[in-house]
Amino acid sequence: MVMETTNKSDILKTYQKHEKDTGSAGVQIALLTSRIDKLTDHLKANKKDCNSRYGLIKMVSARRRLLDYLQRVSETGYQDLIKQLKLRR
Repeated sequence: MVMETTNKSDILKTYQKHEKDTGSAGVQIALLTSRIDKLTDHLKANKKDCNSRYGLIKMVSARRRLLDYLQRVSETGYQDLIKQLKLRR
């Protein structure tokens, strides 16, 4: 599933720490969250798409690992990010 360029650049502008930041944990979590939301909508319409469901599970676990890392490194950054992205935890 390919992310639209405008959507990706909007997410980058929102969660970047500085102008060239594209790989920090917050940015990666925000991009994964966007992809997870789109894939979840796809799977609601296509219930038998098991390959996409497997990809969704991998993305969710990657986001979980990044969130655990962010919580260890910066508790306040973690709390701010889950509030902005409206994630349960």
